[in-house]
Amino acid sequence: MKRARVAWNGTVTEAEPLDDGRLRLPDGTIVDELDVMWLPPVEPGVIVALGLNYADHAGELSFAAPKEPLLFLKGKNTLVGHRGRTVRPEGVNMMHYECELAVVIGRPARRVRAEQAYDYISGYTIANDYAVRDYLENYYRPNFRVKNRDRATPLGPWIVSHDEVGDPMALRLRTYVNGAVVQEGYTGDMIFSIPYLLEYITEFMTLAPGDVMLTGTPKGAVNVQPGDEVVTEIERIGRLVNYIA
Repeated sequence: MKRARVAWNGTVTEAEPLDDGRLRLPDGTIVDELDVMWLPPVEPGVIVALGLNYADHAGELSFAAPKEPLLFLKGKNTLVGHRGRTVRPEGVNMMHYECELAVVIGRPARRVRAEQAYDYISGYTIANDYAVRDYLENYYRPNFRVKNRDRATPLGPWIVSHDEVGDPMALRLRTYVNGAVVQEGYTGDMIFSIPYLLEYITEFMTLAPGDVMLTGTPKGAVNVQPGDEVVTEIERIGRLVNYIA
């Protein structure tokens, strides 16, 4: 199952994709994807994010691969939907995208064992977790201004069910800036797998339905500028379009 959240005709509603690129609403109405406002497909209570979870990304930053997950929290203010705009702050030297697989929790998760982790996951979506490198003081503890900026984490377009995605540890990720491929990786290259992360996090923290876990990004950070179109793509999930303002 694949579904989105959109605003259309003054109402927030779910939508599902049709083969011709249009959307079908729950009442049967068919709309063009450009005629709706795309919203983040989920409204999480908690967003848990992960730093340096791909060895190649840690390497390009001259860091050793971490020995345990590097976690931080993000606010709901950071989210923006498909085809939304993200502001590059005035005067910064380096702002880059981060294509990430986002895991959506399906039922209360507390002390989950890794071998049962997928029973607690409702589906997956795409996150583009922008970072402003100028504000970064320490990769192990990201400065609050780096990862909690308003509308600086596009999320969507779809939530795709776990059954439809299959093995989430075997997906290709790509990022395009103005049509050119600038980042490519595979979820199988994560240092800490999704089952491991869910066991690790829920040992001390309960996750609720709708909460989101961001799983890190592979190497390939490129500076983006106002006017750029950035597309983050994950195999079997979709393409998330964002614009830099």
